[in-house]
Formats: sequence, C-alpha cells, structure tokens
Amino acid sequence: MVEALCELFPQADIFTLVANPEALSPALRTHKLTTSFLQKVPGSRKLHRHMLPLYPLALEQFDMRGYDLVISSESGPAKGVLVGPETCHICYCHTPMRYIWDFYHEYKSRSGLGVMRKGIFALTAHYARIWDQLSAARVNHFLANSDNVARRVKTYYGRDAEVIYPPVDVNNANLSARTEDYYLAVGQLVSYKRFDLAIEACNKLGRRLRIVGVGEEYKRLKRIGGETVSFLGALTDADLRGQYATCRALLFPGQEDFGIVPVEAQAFGRPVIAFGKGGARETVIPVGKDEVSPVERATGIFFGEQTQNSLADAITLFESLEPRFCPLYIRSHAEQFDKQRFLEKFSRFAAEAVEEFAAFGAPFGQYTDAMAARVGS
Repeated sequence: MVEALCELFPQADIFTLVANPEALSPALRTHKLTTSFLQKVPGSRKLHRHMLPLYPLALEQFDMRGYDLVISSESGPAKGVLVGPETCHICYCHTPMRYIWDFYHEYKSRSGLGVMRKGIFALTAHYARIWDQLSAARVNHFLANSDNVARRVKTYYGRDAEVIYPPVDVNNANLSARTEDYYLAVGQLVSYKRFDLAIEACNKLGRRLRIVGVGEEYKRLKRIGGETVSFLGALTDADLRGQYATCRALLFPGQEDFGIVPVEAQAFGRPVIAFGKGGARETVIPVGKDEVSPVERATGIFFGEQTQNSLADAITLFESLEPRFCPLYIRSHAEQFDKQRFLEKFSRFAAEAVEEFAAFGAPFGQYTDAMAARVGS
C-alpha cells in the first residue's frame, strides 16, 4: 500500500510512529522518512502495540505545515494527525482499530493478559475510543478498503466512505500445470487469524497443511500441530509464490477486514476455503447451497462457524468438488483487485478531492506538484 501511494506521489514524504529503516524496500528509501518520539523508546519496534496511550500525543507532534495533501493510511490512529485549514486530508481506512472496537472483547479474552493488564487495557481502550471518534472529524474524505470496513467507518465515525480495494500484485502470479497434496495457510501468526482451526481440522482429517508466517502464536500452534502440519516460517516472495501455485487450496479461517491473502491465492488459480464473514465475502465467490452457484463459476467455499468441525466439513465438501473448479476463472476473478486498478481509482479520487477542496476557497498549489504525506503506524 505504501509503495503504491509513493508511486502515485513520487515526491511524498513519509511519516510513521515507528519504523525499521533497514527493512524498507528500495522503492521507499528514496522518500524522506520522519518517525515519532516513540522511535527512541527502547524496544519500540517490537512493543509498539503496547504504546497505545502515547499514540495520540506522538501523532500530534508531526508538523504537516506546507502540504497541500495528506494521506493517512489508517489501521490505528493515523487519521489523528493535525493538519491546517489549507490542507486536504484523505484517510484510507484499512479498519477502525479492531482491538478497541468490534474485536475488543475477543482481544481482551484471548490476548493472554493478566488481571491487572486487562484492567489497564480496558481503561486505555475506553479513552482511545473517545479520541478515535473525535479525531475522525479531522478528515476531509474517507476511503475504505472494502464494503465491510465502510460499514464500520459509518458505525463508529458516522462518516461515509468510498470503497477502493487495496492493491494486489496479480501480474506476478502464474497458473501451475500441477498441484501437490497439501493445503496452505498464510499470514502473521496471531490469535484472531485462527490458524488453530486450520491445524485442528487438518489433524482431524489427516490432511497435509503448510503454514507460512511468523508471530506470537508460533509456539502454541507448533504444540498442537500434528504430523501432517509443516511450519515454513517467513518465505521470500518467490518461495511464497511457489507455495501458492501448487497447493490444493488456501485455508482462511480468520475474519479479516479485506484480506489480501485470498486474492493472492486466487491469482494463482487456487480455490479458497474461508470463514464466511468479513472481507472474504467480497473477494471469494462461494459454491452455493445445493450448488445453486455452479462450481465452475465459484472461487471457493465458505464455512459458517469458526470451529474445527465446520472447517473440516468445508474441506470435505471441497474435495468432492475439487476437479470442477476452474483455475482460469479463479484467476480472472482476482484480476479486478490488480494494483493498476487501485492506482487509477485512487489517483482519480485524490484529484477530485483536492479540486473540490480548492473550490471552497482553501489555498492550493498546482496539484501535479503537490506533496503527499502518508501517516501510518
């Protein structure tokens, strides 16, 4: 996402709460990078999630003077940055903060927090919600990465948001002439992604499962993994493409705001077995009940409950229909999420937003020469 925005705005400066400069891609290293005072806190790169009470203060110290356009990439409090009346502020919302809004109770109960830390988190989240709602008034235009997120923006902030799906690298995907006998799960190993369900379902059925990713849940997941479950860790892009291309199907048991991983799998022509809520409902075409939706025009299967039995049943159904899925159709479906479409839609939206902003009398420099600032966490 950041690389795509910087491609649109090659003169953009980047503002972020915390960064690892050594890990920046070559495309981002050409841009001026400004971090907050949290960068100087020991351990902040790993522990930044625990610094939620300091986010508002840190964001409000960024000096946005002189910019015609500010773009906040929001999955935390980034939209709370202070801009002047001469600046147009577009917020691209990946999600309102999940851990203080709709996933608050789940996060608190599953995060392993002790009694005292739960109390501190509850109090912090209460005040964070108040600030989060108030800071939404600082945004001129909201964009959302899915209809799912747009509904939450309306619920929590009372604002309308146009939907522009995030960029996915579809063009580097290829259709393989063969598949191998394994299912695939990809992502950061954190509790809400529910890799435990994929492991338990494959343990129950005796199916091979390969898990790509690292994270805080690794040790727990490793303990419950059976003989047919393999942990591949963090892979290079090339190695990950190889895993996508030859898997039987992707298992996607979590509830995501959008979920780029299912789109990536479909770009390789591979079906997706997903929990039927959240962003997957916008990216996967499921086989209908009693095959009302033909398998040949479907890109996956939904399961209705986040339980191992429900997922295991979906895997069994998939295997009964597997030969009928059409990789070419699945691939063509994924192309609507291609990066180029994102660039075209975002560029058009930004130009219209800035033009509208200028029409109401705010000072505005030539749009083609405008600087952009992206603020993230």
